[in-house]
Amino acid sequence: MMVLGIFLVLLALIFINVPIAVALAVAAVVGLTVTEGVGSLVTVALDMYDGSTKFSLIAIPMFVLAGAIMNAGGITDRLINFVAALIGFVRGGLGMVNIGVSLFFAEISGSAVADVAALGSVMIPQMKKRGYSAPLSAAITSSSASLAIIIPPSIPMIVYGVSANASVEQLFVAGVVPGLLGAVGLMSVAYAFARKYNLPTEEAFNTKRVKETFIDAMPTFLLPVIILGGIFGGFVTATEAAGLAVVTAIGLSLYYREVNFKRLRSAMIEGGVQTAVVMLLVAASVLMGGFLTRAQVPQELAQSMMSLTDNKYVILMILNIFFLIIGFFLHSVAAIILVVPIVVPLITLVGIDPVHFGLIVTLNLAIGQQTPPVASVLITSCSIAKANIWDVSKVNVWFVGVLLIVLLLCTYVPSIPMFLVEYFYR
Repeated sequence: MMVLGIFLVLLALIFINVPIAVALAVAAVVGLTVTEGVGSLVTVALDMYDGSTKFSLIAIPMFVLAGAIMNAGGITDRLINFVAALIGFVRGGLGMVNIGVSLFFAEISGSAVADVAALGSVMIPQMKKRGYSAPLSAAITSSSASLAIIIPPSIPMIVYGVSANASVEQLFVAGVVPGLLGAVGLMSVAYAFARKYNLPTEEAFNTKRVKETFIDAMPTFLLPVIILGGIFGGFVTATEAAGLAVVTAIGLSLYYREVNFKRLRSAMIEGGVQTAVVMLLVAASVLMGGFLTRAQVPQELAQSMMSLTDNKYVILMILNIFFLIIGFFLHSVAAIILVVPIVVPLITLVGIDPVHFGLIVTLNLAIGQQTPPVASVLITSCSIAKANIWDVSKVNVWFVGVLLIVLLLCTYVPSIPMFLVEYFYR
């Protein structure tokens, strides 16, 4: 009964637009005060500080900063030119270029919002100029940006790793194949729309042009090599790879001599705000996690679920539906922080690999970024395209369908995301 009361307090605070981190902290403090007295609050500040200063979390501001430097230093423009030369000859090629560049940018920023903000401002106006409707332009940009939390490095994966005490490096490796499958699926849907609306090709395939743009963009390929190669090879941790990504991005920007300091400053401020929000959520979640653990909520949930079924695939179906629903209302990091500590004992009890489950959670929340009412990525894309969110959603449903198929494949065919993890780590 006490836990239900605290949960209602949390919901009430959220519904009156109290920031989720503050609502979490207040609800946890109320719960601790009622159950253990005022004396239990002596270590609140220290617990919050310890929870938000874990080594793995340092990777979050580092990857955000690397993405900001990359976008302000002329690196993104070179990637667009190369991908356009490579696949621009296909009908509707600009949509595929959008998806292809998002795939690469995802390997640097780890943030879908950063991806859609950085690339959308460049790609959406160009797509509209080429005859793409505003809803289609926004849908392609929005759905492809969600690859940023599937392809490593992924900020939600880092937060999940900390919350579930799972290997961040293994989570990154597990995301590679699903991310590539998602990109291929999104490109297929984009091509189908291009055929339907007779959208133009960008340029005839020209080997010389591909070679020129490849040589110009070649130094930028150091970034994924350093991040993924270092992690896959076991040379660096995710956090160390983030630091190397920042140093490499700075070096490349100086090499190209095209740093736009105004854009860089704006991106760094936005990244700082985004990081602060995540860290505050993590800090507040420590208090709520402590309260729930002492109240034995995770253990009771696990036992209740096990009394219904011990089939892990049925449990995964139930958890998929649950995460899809909360994805409608919560941002990915907030959803992970609120729910994952509660369900970890359950997945452990039924023998679900925490790395496999982490990828399932991430895919669910990637879909949540595309589904109103919250839909932070979709809303950002609609804002850039100046398109109505419901008009965009009608088009976006086909791209969300691709992400749902990838989710089902990864849920029920674990070898798809896990075979690289097994190869490199087990």
